[in-house]
Amino acid sequence: MTKKTRWQDRDPRFAEESGRYQEPIPSRQFILDVLAEAAAPVSFDALCAKLGLRERRVREALTKRLGAMARDGQLLVNRAEEYLLLERLPLVVGSVSGHRDGFGFLVPEDGGDDLFLSFRQMRTVMHGDRVAARVTGRDARGRREGAVVEVLERRTRQVAGRFWFEADVGFVEPDNSRISHRVVIPAKARAGAKSGDLVVAEIVEPPTAHASPVGRVSRVLPLGGTADTAVELAIASHGLPHEFPPDALAEARRFGAEVPAAPGPGREDLTGLPLVTIDGEDARDFDDAVHAERTKSGFRLHVAIADVSHYVTPGSALDREARERATSVYFPSRVVPMLPESLSNGLCSLMPQVPRLCMVADMSVDRDGRVTRTRFYPALMRSAARLTYTKVAAALGGDPAARAELSAVMPVLETLLEAYRALRRWRETRGALDFEAPEMKVIVDESGRVTDIRGYPRNDAHRLIEECMIAANVEAAKFLKRHKLPALFRIHGRPEEERLADLKRFLALRGLHFEMSGELEPKQLQKLLAQVASRPDAAVLENSIIRSLPQALYQPLNIGHFGLALTEYVHFTSPIRRYPDLLVHRGIRHALAGGTADDFVHSARHMELLGQECSLRERRADEASRSVVAFLKCEFMKDRIGEEFDAVATGVTDFGVFVQLKGLQVDGLVHVSSLPRDYFRFHEEDRMLVGEKSGQRYGIGDELRVRLTRVDSSERKIDFELVEKVAGGWHPRRSKGGRARR
Repeated sequence: MTKKTRWQDRDPRFAEESGRYQEPIPSRQFILDVLAEAAAPVSFDALCAKLGLRERRVREALTKRLGAMARDGQLLVNRAEEYLLLERLPLVVGSVSGHRDGFGFLVPEDGGDDLFLSFRQMRTVMHGDRVAARVTGRDARGRREGAVVEVLERRTRQVAGRFWFEADVGFVEPDNSRISHRVVIPAKARAGAKSGDLVVAEIVEPPTAHASPVGRVSRVLPLGGTADTAVELAIASHGLPHEFPPDALAEARRFGAEVPAAPGPGREDLTGLPLVTIDGEDARDFDDAVHAERTKSGFRLHVAIADVSHYVTPGSALDREARERATSVYFPSRVVPMLPESLSNGLCSLMPQVPRLCMVADMSVDRDGRVTRTRFYPALMRSAARLTYTKVAAALGGDPAARAELSAVMPVLETLLEAYRALRRWRETRGALDFEAPEMKVIVDESGRVTDIRGYPRNDAHRLIEECMIAANVEAAKFLKRHKLPALFRIHGRPEEERLADLKRFLALRGLHFEMSGELEPKQLQKLLAQVASRPDAAVLENSIIRSLPQALYQPLNIGHFGLALTEYVHFTSPIRRYPDLLVHRGIRHALAGGTADDFVHSARHMELLGQECSLRERRADEASRSVVAFLKCEFMKDRIGEEFDAVATGVTDFGVFVQLKGLQVDGLVHVSSLPRDYFRFHEEDRMLVGEKSGQRYGIGDELRVRLTRVDSSERKIDFELVEKVAGGWHPRRSKGGRARR
């Protein structure tokens, strides 16, 4: 090799690094290039020698960069603490997703099919860990099966659950059902915990092939059945970041508490436009504001979104924490925000009558609801009013008192209603799916006790805002696609063939014939939803349709959104509470400044990783919220043991009938032993329990009268016994041989 040149001369991104850092270090791309040239894994000292780095400060900065690159999946650190490229190894890298039955899956960072991990493989890892595994073959069900080669990052650092002390051994049974390991607690690490206490325990030693994880109790939670206890348990169980680091808080404070009254350079002045926010009564952060006016061809619709990307910049302390959280988490009594409160409820929130920075989707909408032109731009706005769904729906429905109260903004609301009806026509033309089940909320008092479980049906104000947001999201997706920038699309695939077949069988049991020719289209499912809407078992049927659909995800590869019948879709409208929306804002801002994919801070590979992170953390947040709601529903029902309720059967197994109480959406089990005295056989094909002597049948959709017999909050289990069968759903007639007549 000829005489070495300085790394600064060889690094193609040195100029960019110099503009960003006072003391630049080798760029990520240059480090990858150097590792690619190496014939074997490279130690830190060898890498520094290759780069010619001797100064301590520079070496320390390089250590941090290499750590970040390992976290981002750009390279791997082996057991010898050497760096190597993942593409050189036949390994799959991803996050472990545990299952309550002890096995698990590896969710690959490259977006490929999940890798099944057997119970044996799960012994050494815990839910959430980042690992590298090799593909060993396929299991009996045809799934790719893997073996863990290396644990790259231990992400489960604590567990929460019930502490038990038996035969001089202490252990914690995790509350999170995805964690199947019992955590051993040495006698000296109990911190005063007594058998049966709810505790949070830090993991001191991770699990091995031959030993359970070892921990120490860090705190004992109060045993009272309050919302605060449930939330603390969920935060610890699901590893939710809930305390902001000092550097992030300091960064947020530096922005101050007020926005200048005049727009800065490159920002349009919309302070004279009567934009309004419409949210729930209990909302505290206001992401979006809307305004509409009539035009010759239809409407001009403004959707103004909080300009979070102005404050949260790439690589900042706020950005690191926002990425780690990925979403705000909403509980009945508390919110764990993605951003510090001074931003989420203050500077970024579009509060009424104060100046706020925003990013605007300025859309022309024709009378058929199609967006014909859109312009994005940063602006300064001043919300004219903070409105609620209930009050707006009442005013638009003709309520005199509500109209009088909102008289100042009624012209805007009436125009928005007309624009919504146009957008609605386009939605119906596309055949987007509509699910109208009411939102159920657990109501808690100041002491955290559950006082009620209440349903909130959707109204035209909800639908109005939803259609405005969908239109803005679609236009943001088209904008990024047009500028060829890496982006996180919100994708929703078609149902899998197996799930469709299950749905068809279930519908046939309910007397519905669902046929489709060729590839399934959303219009066909929407037609089915309209067909069942007036049936008494509509909720059960709607739920079965929902269960046949795949989960929506974030990924840079755009496959469209099946449920909304859209070819491109991103999340743009909630950057205060969702990290993917913040990334979309960054892309739009970058393009407006003349940037391209080549100089965008987030590469396509980086977007893949961010998409997986955001999808997993969204799921984590949903699971945490559901666990709290389930806990509080149990607490609400504890004082009602012995009472009778009207219920509907939602599922049938060989051990009983799952039911949901009408009007409460409280779920529980009627065990087979509480059914009338008979031998009941489970007919899996028909999802039905049938009595051998009586011929009595219990199937999904049956209306039952049940009595509450047992509640276990820690297990989230509620048991009922059957009082009587009120009405049966449609059941197939059976011949003596037991086969249903078709």
